[in-house]
Amino acid sequence: MDKVFIPDEILLQVDKPARYTGNELNMVKKNPEDVDIRFAFCFPDVYEVGMSCLGLQILYFFLNRREDTYCERAFAPWTDMEAAMREHNIPLYTLETFTPLKEFDFVAFTLQYEMCYTNLINMLDMSGIPIYAKDRTEDDPIILCGGSCAYNPEPLADFVDFFYLGEGEVEYDHILDEYKEHKKNGGTRDEFLYKLLEIPGMYVPKFYDVEYNEDGTIKSFKPNTEKAPKTIRKVVITEMDKVFYPEKMLVPLIETVHDRVTLELFRGCIRGCRFCQAGFVYRPVREKNYDTLIKQAHSLIDASGDDEISLVSLSTSDYTCFNDLANGLLDDFAKDKVNISLPSLRIDAFSLDLMQKIQEVRKSSLTFAAEAGTQRLRNVINKNLTEDDILNGCALAFSGSWERVKLYFMIGLPTETEEDLIGIADLSAKVVDKYYEIPREKKPRPVNVVASSSCFVPKPFTPFQWDAQDTYQEFAEKAKIVKSHIARKQIKYNYHDAKLSSLEGVMARGDRKVSAAIYRAWEKGCRFDSWTEEFKFKEWMESFEETGVNPAFYANRKREFDEILPWDHISVGVTKAFMINERKKAEMAITTPNCREECSHCGAASFGGGVCFESAKKNKV
Repeated sequence: MDKVFIPDEILLQVDKPARYTGNELNMVKKNPEDVDIRFAFCFPDVYEVGMSCLGLQILYFFLNRREDTYCERAFAPWTDMEAAMREHNIPLYTLETFTPLKEFDFVAFTLQYEMCYTNLINMLDMSGIPIYAKDRTEDDPIILCGGSCAYNPEPLADFVDFFYLGEGEVEYDHILDEYKEHKKNGGTRDEFLYKLLEIPGMYVPKFYDVEYNEDGTIKSFKPNTEKAPKTIRKVVITEMDKVFYPEKMLVPLIETVHDRVTLELFRGCIRGCRFCQAGFVYRPVREKNYDTLIKQAHSLIDASGDDEISLVSLSTSDYTCFNDLANGLLDDFAKDKVNISLPSLRIDAFSLDLMQKIQEVRKSSLTFAAEAGTQRLRNVINKNLTEDDILNGCALAFSGSWERVKLYFMIGLPTETEEDLIGIADLSAKVVDKYYEIPREKKPRPVNVVASSSCFVPKPFTPFQWDAQDTYQEFAEKAKIVKSHIARKQIKYNYHDAKLSSLEGVMARGDRKVSAAIYRAWEKGCRFDSWTEEFKFKEWMESFEETGVNPAFYANRKREFDEILPWDHISVGVTKAFMINERKKAEMAITTPNCREECSHCGAASFGGGVCFESAKKNKV
């Protein structure tokens, strides 16, 4: 095994050298000679982002619990470090043992955001691993991908050996057991990839062929071997109290995006917001019980020394024991000045008592996702949130001595009108007015309302997956309309880079042909595309033109319900018929109740657990 050496003079010249040195608190240390399988967990973004990923923390310790496996980490080096590494012929390496990625059995990438695809290619290139799967030999690692973006794997299908669809705790032991035996018997990489077809949730692109119509749409998508299933179904954990969760987490030596202990309350979401991919691909909702969470919180704080616990889920306050849990954690940890962070709160489920208790420890701004400026459009997207809910929730916050509120909106949503855009400014103004209804003695400082709008991106496995996305020029015009109607000095309006969102729309619904443009963009120097200072829109547009890929075909075109979509060979449990019905209801601004109010028969009950069976369990008690 060759160990990479990084000279001090390089580390002293780059920004944040601790990104590249490892040796963090709770890092797993093993002798590589004592294991059978070397597994590199790669995050295709900078260290601070990757170390904030809960999935990385879970799978790192999950895989390392195996005595025969050593899971190590690698991150995308920032541009200054990349330049130094290329100049000195230093390959990309892991932080645990400084081993080049090329020497591992598996090199795995988690795909959390479409705009990391060029980073994935760059990391392969920096490792000396052939970028295209067809060019790899027996001497190369097996490249796999998982994560939310893996549910449309086609833009990366030419670069990746296989995709893991679903939750890692379900089948990774099976995969590694198979590989260990396969390696022992001297099997080839192609033979192992063929074996993977027997394991649920595994998609191996080389065993599937795609044909196109003259207009560029997909004509057929078929397995090219009998063993390959026509539909690959995601895998999920059904018993959350029994599933592995780390007793400790890696503690970075530098500040990260989310610098705190993370406590996962549940997976999935009951809400069914029609724009939200996570709300559908992670169904059904499966909760941990109160005692499990309290125990995990104490273990994590004791092992890290952190002073903040973040309660994580897609909609935190939908946890059935939310108030008891939040109060229990506050009672246990307030004396040690450990803060409780509550992201993803619904404004209609906020507790004034809880707000005041949190404020006693550490005060921060409150963030509420209104999503749309008018009730009609909130009904279209199935937000199930009224204007009274929003204003009453803000009034509660203001009466609890908060004076800073963030409101999140989206522009470019299906059926949107100018009235909906003006509604963002109007609703923000009504929130300011609510503040001035509070008695003067409870208003120590001026109110500060930050209204932010992101650009709607149609995502696979949502009811809006067939809709056309606005062009970046249309997004910009809509943002101007909102801004022109912001008339109160207490309101600050922010909006996202529409060009980046337009490119995200191409990647999100791309097929295999898009891979040529991704590769060409990387050749032109595109890296860290989600970082404003590194985003090269001009180079991306040139790449599309040079490879004959029309971005408007993927982002700005409406699909018919009977069109074959690039991800139709994948099942997340939620049926296409349900998605079509939800899209039709959206057109009529008809809402669908959340999963606890009424089952909508989306298909997720087929997994046999979670919220779909809560009422049945209660009836048995």
